[in-house]
Amino acid sequence: MAFLKSILSISIISFLSRFIGFIRDIYIAECFGVSMYTDAFFIAFKIPNFFRKILSDGAFSQVFLPILIKLKKKKTKKEVNNFISNIFGLIILLLLLVIFLGVVFSSKIILLIAPGFCENNYKYDLTVFLLQIIFPYIFFICMVSLSACVLNAWNHFLSSSVMPVFLNFSMIIFSMFFSSYFNPPILSLGISVLVGGFIQIILQIFNLYRIKKLFFPTFNFMNKSIYTFLNKIFPAMLGVSANQISLLCNTIISSLIISGSVSWIYYADRIIEFPAGILGTSLSTILLPYLSNFFYKNSKNKFFILFDWGIKLSLIISIPSALFVGFFSKYIIFTLFQYGSFTELDTLMTQKTLIAYSIGLISMVLTKVLVSAFYAQQDTSTPMKISIFSIIAAQIMNIFLVHKLQHVGLALSFSIGSWVNLFFLFYYLLKNKIFFLKKNWCKFSFSIFFSILFMILTMYFINNVFSNLYVNNNMLERSLYLIFFFFVSFISYFVSLFIFGFNFFKFYKVIKEIKYT
Repeated sequence: MAFLKSILSISIISFLSRFIGFIRDIYIAECFGVSMYTDAFFIAFKIPNFFRKILSDGAFSQVFLPILIKLKKKKTKKEVNNFISNIFGLIILLLLLVIFLGVVFSSKIILLIAPGFCENNYKYDLTVFLLQIIFPYIFFICMVSLSACVLNAWNHFLSSSVMPVFLNFSMIIFSMFFSSYFNPPILSLGISVLVGGFIQIILQIFNLYRIKKLFFPTFNFMNKSIYTFLNKIFPAMLGVSANQISLLCNTIISSLIISGSVSWIYYADRIIEFPAGILGTSLSTILLPYLSNFFYKNSKNKFFILFDWGIKLSLIISIPSALFVGFFSKYIIFTLFQYGSFTELDTLMTQKTLIAYSIGLISMVLTKVLVSAFYAQQDTSTPMKISIFSIIAAQIMNIFLVHKLQHVGLALSFSIGSWVNLFFLFYYLLKNKIFFLKKNWCKFSFSIFFSILFMILTMYFINNVFSNLYVNNNMLERSLYLIFFFFVSFISYFVSLFIFGFNFFKFYKVIKEIKYT
């Protein structure tokens, strides 16, 4: 069945992409360690990534895709093609303006985002220069994402999901072979980001050509659908930006506290994004076009069944993932990063941050799924209001937590803000009768609860038996141990899930029997 195959395929590709991303981060950690150079690069890289996650990974897909699917149902092929061409023209114009302003005012941006860097003129100047190099990456990646929306609307999911692999390969190759040609060597990473973005846009142009949706960008502001897009894009930007704005605020504060905080937070964030991206992003990418399609066809029952299934799948995977990441956080960081210039202190500091992030992993995954229900109905205002409130809540937590916990407090406040966001999204879904808990949720919750208890006991047993054997091994042996821990923990969880009454075949059959056309 196409829906399940799409989820599985995108999840596998996301896993491979993020696995390659870890290899990339291992090389960065080994070559550059935790230093003012890595702090400078991570800050510079974070700013275009901030725009990417809000625009390309968030607002574009959540707003543009439902509008495009609605036009497919109600308009002619020519009108749909004109809309795509007009949107590309508009976005190109806006992106060029953003990039120009970003490069010109890069010194002001760094002053705002990382005020603590001003105490070291060399570190500040290096960060500004890296930002000027990297900023045009926003153009490449946003156009790649806009193209992905078009491809997704025609149920071509795989070609877009593989795009991040090329950025990771570019950064690995430049780290390995070209860093010695730059002074300082960290500049090679800035160039690699641009090269990776350029490769992605070239490949995406080919993908659009292959499905006959490659059009020359045009400017027609008389198109009513353009105004619909513009009216919804700004609320959507706020709606999907809660986590990203909280992370950006954390970046500002981390530049003011102990040196290395930026890098410790970066490495912990990279690890937590692994499960969040594989499940949350993959599932929401597939859910949105199908939910939008059911909404415009007025198929309320199919809408509910698919959405309910997505929430349950998110819980089945995200709860044990959060526990595993938190429990084995030291082993994960030790295995991935503690080589070369990455010290034991860096491992300890990153571990504490990762534990704090793992508290919010479940809410990060579920939030991506829940907002799909709102955006499928072109409701951008509700997620926006909730997002603003959760940002405020996270920053209030920062006031109380950063003073005592330093960079760990930043991660903890982020997790708390994520849970606040999830709570109110869920509240409004229930209030507006978009979703409700059926009787089978009691049995489902019972199965999850006792399966988790059994998994915790299994992890404690593994830790007691193997902890002394782990430390003095090389990278391959550490990785094999970690993989063994993962499989034993999750096998114990899924076996106990079955024992406690969860019917995997029935769960699969429910979604398989939905007619998607």
